[in-house]
Amino acid sequence: MSGAVTKKVGLISSIISTAKPNLNTFIKYAKVELTPPKLSDLPEVKNEISKIIQTAKSGRWKNITVKDATINSLVAIEVLMWFYVGECIGKRHLIGYDIKL
Repeated sequence: MSGAVTKKVGLISSIISTAKPNLNTFIKYAKVELTPPKLSDLPEVKNEISKIIQTAKSGRWKNITVKDATINSLVAIEVLMWFYVGECIGKRHLIGYDIKL
């Protein structure tokens, strides 16, 4: 019995030692990527939006590489999927709304 407990403790300690660096990396990136925008970020957002509009007007979007187009498409799909996840969370159902008559 004590051998099984020792093996479990060893397994748990090895899992913790393996997960700790990954968790630290996740926390480091989460602090940067998951924070809401600050008021100081708004001028940068405005500039980026104006760049997107200028690119669309000038036709420069036709000259992007396949790699950049793929990355942009994947980012757009990710944003769309997060929208759908938010909708499901908001209505508390996967399909339809719970309407009580």
